[in-house]
Amino acid sequence: MLPNDFELMSMLRERVFSALLGDVLDKMGLLHQFLPPPLRDDMIVAGRAMPVLEITLPEDADPLRKPFGLMLEALDDLKPLEVYVAAAGMPPYALWGELMSTRAHQLGAAGAVMDGYSRDTAGILAVGMPVFSTGCYAQDQGPRGEVADFRVAIQFGQVNVSPGDLIFGDRDGVLVVPRAAEEECIRRALEKLEGESLVRIAIQNGMSTVEAFAKYGVM
Repeated sequence: MLPNDFELMSMLRERVFSALLGDVLDKMGLLHQFLPPPLRDDMIVAGRAMPVLEITLPEDADPLRKPFGLMLEALDDLKPLEVYVAAAGMPPYALWGELMSTRAHQLGAAGAVMDGYSRDTAGILAVGMPVFSTGCYAQDQGPRGEVADFRVAIQFGQVNVSPGDLIFGDRDGVLVVPRAAEEECIRRALEKLEGESLVRIAIQNGMSTVEAFAKYGVM
């Protein structure tokens, strides 16, 4: 039985890391779960996915259309501990910025993850919101893209993301743990963490890596 989400996210932030969870997911046959790295190395995110579907507009899109589509509604709908996860297939514009970070932080959201760029980097870092993106690029999405829907299943590169999936990230990247695999993944990750501690001590005491792997099955 897992603890409630506030206790769970706190425990994950304190005890696990992305490589550990990624190794466990590989063993479980979930081989495509990693998303981009953070804007700053000390950023850690642990929360529930609030998936957002972004679309890139044609150059002849109606200039009088509603700006940003449903982006503002999606942003305002964020709940505490949720992560805004936007999929758009690497569009040539930014999907996240300082004012969005400010609003998300005020709502108690855990962070944001972009299949594309973020901008206003200095402002985002000042707010302190954990943001994971493929890079920094100032070009605005206003005339180029919009949010078509949110709280729906999306495909983020090779990764499928559903509402409520566990999102965890640190300096090495962010990954998605499907809700159905979450309890087993966390249990196995904590077991692996204990095994790695034993291997580390054994190697420090002179055991070879071949012997350590044969004995503990962890490396």
